[in-house]
Amino acid sequence: MDERSRDSYDTSLRVFWDERLTSYDFGPEHPMNPVRVELTMALARDLGVLDAPGVTVEGFEPAGDDLLRLVHDPAYIDAVRAERADPARGLGLADNPVFSGMHDASALVAGATVAAARAVWEGTAAHAANIAGGLHHAMRGAASGFCVYNDPAIAIAWLLEQGATKVAYVDVDVHHGDGVQAAFYDDPRVLTISLHESPLTLFPGTGLPQDTGAEGTAVNVALPAGTDDRLWLRAFDAIVPPLLREFAPQILVTQQGCDSHDLDPLAHLRLSVDGQRAAYRALHRLAHETAGGRWVLVGGGGYALVQVVPRAWAHLLAEAAERPIDPESITPPTWQNYVRDRTGARAPERMTDGEDVEVQTWAGGYDPAHPVDRAVMATRRAVFPEHGLDPMQ
Repeated sequence: MDERSRDSYDTSLRVFWDERLTSYDFGPEHPMNPVRVELTMALARDLGVLDAPGVTVEGFEPAGDDLLRLVHDPAYIDAVRAERADPARGLGLADNPVFSGMHDASALVAGATVAAARAVWEGTAAHAANIAGGLHHAMRGAASGFCVYNDPAIAIAWLLEQGATKVAYVDVDVHHGDGVQAAFYDDPRVLTISLHESPLTLFPGTGLPQDTGAEGTAVNVALPAGTDDRLWLRAFDAIVPPLLREFAPQILVTQQGCDSHDLDPLAHLRLSVDGQRAAYRALHRLAHETAGGRWVLVGGGGYALVQVVPRAWAHLLAEAAERPIDPESITPPTWQNYVRDRTGARAPERMTDGEDVEVQTWAGGYDPAHPVDRAVMATRRAVFPEHGLDPMQ
């Protein structure tokens, strides 16, 4: 890894993008319609994010079998390539219908995330993004939850092969980042932190606080349905900063599924775009504070295809570019017209949901009567002592 100071990086942000990433497509009736990524990139472009100083948009190579096998079983890769229903491997089920070109499309997503990891590890970029990535449910031998190849896990495994000894992964998708956790559950070199809706009410039904992995490096914050911006950010503040500061990763990888939004049709948290933007700002700050600014960021879930995903991830890219967008900004008329022409839907007119997000820090004290505070404390008690931290402080 190049040890240059952050100020000497050639590029502040590299965005790895290829129109072919929209070929990761389970069909028009599937919730994970790739139009969400297409609209995100169009909005970021029209807002000037992709033309900002220090930002480049670059191509990449699809992941070859050598990379895929860092995480996935060879027989599973062969099954994906065969494009036949194989329920034992999660293929052909309602969540993961087989589609033409499935292997090539999935390998392309993985290749983009590995390219982002390589750019940051080798020091040619401070931050790097694959907004089409974040397929965090895929397991070693099975597709799961709309995910065929687990691109963040593959990128982390690649980093370990390059000599990384401390990689932190923070997952703010509404669903538990189970596939990434499973890949590194027994590996103390990788700290995985997942903030998600409780497995009692949401797929995949995993991610309890007591699932702590090797030396407490699997961290799960299981939040009750209905958690809003203020409470979600309080939970984040109570868990993520102290653990990242103590772990001191060489590189930070983050998954920004935006299905925690109140409008998302598949889950039950109540965040706004404004709350999500605050989370991205906090992750960016922590990348600089704890990982020397080395930040790899990917997308993830998000199924309010027009109203939420493009705005949330345009904010994410702008934050990573160090050119944050004023939330009161009007979405560009060119983009609004594109949304109408592309989807028939009316585009959101502003980059905000109008929420005044106030971060109530954990320093204000623990309330044992509040279900979010109880969820947070369960996690702190489960893992903080493993890291030399006092759960009560």
